[in-house]
Amino acid sequence: MTNQTSDLNSHAGAWLNHYPPSVKWDAPIPVAPVYQMLYDTAAHYGSRPAFDFMDKKWTWSDVARDVDHFAKGLQEQGIGKGSKVGLFLPNCYCYLVSYYAVLRAGATVVNYNPLYVNKELQHQIEDSETDYMITLDLKILFDKAQDMLNTTRLKNIILFRFTEMLPFPKNMLFKIVKGKELAEIPNPDEYLWASKIMKNDGKPAAVTINPQEDIAVLQYTGGTTGVPKGAMLTHANVTANTEQAALWLNSGKYGTEKMLGVIPFFHVFAMTAVMNFSVRCAFEIIATPRFDLEMTLKIINKKRPHYLPAVPAIYNAINNHPKLQNYDLSSLRYCISGGAPLPVEVKKAFEKNTGCTVVEGYGLTESSPIVCVNPLEGANKPASIGMPVPGTIVEIINPDDKVTPVKPGEKGELCVRGPQVMKGYWKKPKETQDVLRDGRLYTGDIAMMDEQGYVFIVDRIKDMIITNGYNVYPRNVEEAIYLYDGVEECIVAGVLDDARGEIVKAWVKPKAGYTIKPEELKLFLKDQLSPMELPRQIEIRDKPLPKTMIGKLSRKDMIAEDKANKAA
Repeated sequence: MTNQTSDLNSHAGAWLNHYPPSVKWDAPIPVAPVYQMLYDTAAHYGSRPAFDFMDKKWTWSDVARDVDHFAKGLQEQGIGKGSKVGLFLPNCYCYLVSYYAVLRAGATVVNYNPLYVNKELQHQIEDSETDYMITLDLKILFDKAQDMLNTTRLKNIILFRFTEMLPFPKNMLFKIVKGKELAEIPNPDEYLWASKIMKNDGKPAAVTINPQEDIAVLQYTGGTTGVPKGAMLTHANVTANTEQAALWLNSGKYGTEKMLGVIPFFHVFAMTAVMNFSVRCAFEIIATPRFDLEMTLKIINKKRPHYLPAVPAIYNAINNHPKLQNYDLSSLRYCISGGAPLPVEVKKAFEKNTGCTVVEGYGLTESSPIVCVNPLEGANKPASIGMPVPGTIVEIINPDDKVTPVKPGEKGELCVRGPQVMKGYWKKPKETQDVLRDGRLYTGDIAMMDEQGYVFIVDRIKDMIITNGYNVYPRNVEEAIYLYDGVEECIVAGVLDDARGEIVKAWVKPKAGYTIKPEELKLFLKDQLSPMELPRQIEIRDKPLPKTMIGKLSRKDMIAEDKANKAA
């Protein structure tokens, strides 16, 4: 174990004078192999509930036992240090077991989005050098994985049976009612079945892990430009960030509280804030294979979870459910919002509807991902992403010279230093050099820090709209639109214009039962925005706006759709 904060103390910024009293910014950040968190929790809370999937439950002892057996089975297939193993799975019990077993075997996890099309899968398999893919015998997953065997470097597929994760009688009913969702596997002996390779003594060979150097996870991200890149997250990065989260949320009752996992574990936000954080704190994970509004509300009402990390669009969907009053959501204590800016009106409405405190945080794939979070005690400033988590330095750097920190209240590029910052991009030295310089991770986000050390994201550098030479930040315009009565969702972006270079355009979806007229919305916004920020075009849509794989509104997809419509 090493203390990753000892050399950072002299650099800490304005936040130290206003830090939450119960949190120490310079607390030791222990690092170890990621799987050690699981074994520590199993040793202390072995009999406590660990995972609930569709009403079937496992204890922490069950998880540790299954991880050992699967890790041994993987090693017997020749999987170990240097191996890359893909997880092509939704949220489910076998995701948790596979993740920790791959790491215990000494290999590296490569996360795959189950919604990827073949082209995306092929690129990531070849780029990451993935040789084995773990998935389910569901048609939507197996068929794609099988295609990859014929077109990529994949050596084999390791299969779990979906129905084996379901309790009786759901396992039987699924085959009867939803049997068409199961894959047809004409030659099952050609594949590796998890249930078979787990039949061993459960004693995997010891593996020497260097937490600071060995890569635990290759987490792919689009970054600011270009094709997806694999962020190399070491064991130290992942365990440090999980420990930072535990230090921040130090009011949790280990071994007794519950975490609702509706955002996908294959995304870095859920990997840390839901799965690894729960393993570290012995919280029972209630997992759903995907976000479903009705299912989520029923689970909260019945199973009484205490924590719900989610993206703003999920909180917004809950706010706008027509029968929200029929569900008791009072068990929720803290909700952590990330993945996208949290509109102030969405935050206020959710807290009013549930009585739960919503704290907005900030992170990115390259930082494992957590960088800043609003305090659970003290000021929880609307529109702020909060303060740096322990051991983390946030600097706002002059975007012109890329070196000089700006003064409090001034805008600049947000840069991060800390033990959670990635080792670099896999096989991409130039791209690594572009974002990792002088010990700083340059995030590409424009931000401002106030006198108390609270950070406010202004926008992405690449999303900034330049109209007639003036800089317009879409987030500021979106915040103003959300103030208008009846707005459920909105996206603001720049579209090309011959006279101005770009103009501001807004896409708006009204709430059910509301009618929004563009001219009336423009009139309202005149008192909220400067003339340069006012949308020149407002498009009212009756269908939901496009969203990313974790459910956040997607400006990129909205722009692409708009271009396609104009070209048609």
